[in-house]
Amino acid sequence: MRFRGKIVDVACLNHFTRVVTTISKLTKTCVLRLNPDKLFFVLSGKVANGGVGMWCELSQANFFDEYQMEGCNPENNEICLEVVPENLSRALKTVQNAKSVKVKLTKKHCPCVTVSAELPTLSSISRVVTHDVPVDVIPTRLWHELKEPSVPDFDVSIYLPPLKTIKNVVDRMKNLSNFLVIEANMNGKMNLKIETDLVSVTTHFRDLGNPPLGDGASQGGRDPDSMAEVRVDVRKLQQFLVGQQVNPSKSMCNIVHQSVVHLILLHEDVSLQYFIPSVA
Repeated sequence: MRFRGKIVDVACLNHFTRVVTTISKLTKTCVLRLNPDKLFFVLSGKVANGGVGMWCELSQANFFDEYQMEGCNPENNEICLEVVPENLSRALKTVQNAKSVKVKLTKKHCPCVTVSAELPTLSSISRVVTHDVPVDVIPTRLWHELKEPSVPDFDVSIYLPPLKTIKNVVDRMKNLSNFLVIEANMNGKMNLKIETDLVSVTTHFRDLGNPPLGDGASQGGRDPDSMAEVRVDVRKLQQFLVGQQVNPSKSMCNIVHQSVVHLILLHEDVSLQYFIPSVA
């Protein structure tokens, strides 16, 4: 197995760092999956058992000036590594002003993703900073768990209001309850609400718009005004909103009634999917 990449463009480096930092806010560990065309950050949480799931997909050509990899074998031309994204984020943050950054898979005392950067200097002597981020190589027999999550047949799909607005609402609501209900319909309406023995609070959003229906919809004869709802752990939703640094051009929410909420952030060269299960 071999992997090495080089980032020269500062904007690409900053963007890649923001993506990794976002991932680090969502999970302590995840899988970095590499193939010749793309990089994936995967958290294959068992949503059915109450865990969150995540799938982040990046096109390598939009970030790396050079990119070479060889997988385990020709049939499985991929590399799967378990990584602590916080460690990778920290390494990248220290090299933001570098002339160039190289990222490669190395074997030190253990397998590592090594980040090395040539930093600008006033003298003719070059300064190179190197960070070794320990990783675990995932054997091919476990790769079947790392596939893109299948999108369940949703009842409602809706564009989200500005994420900062949602975050401000959720920040206030979390002080009143541990659980929050997200409900929406196919007429562009969405509500965030909490209900306890002492208080009931609802924030209404309208005219959000709904994405065109694709293959993943279970609309049938559903009334466009009919609300689909999911009750979620407010901390899991807040964690998603707090860590978001992707600055999406488009953000959407799919709801499977009383089952799961599927959040999608899209930005030219990055897509991030996040699954939060319903709680009873």
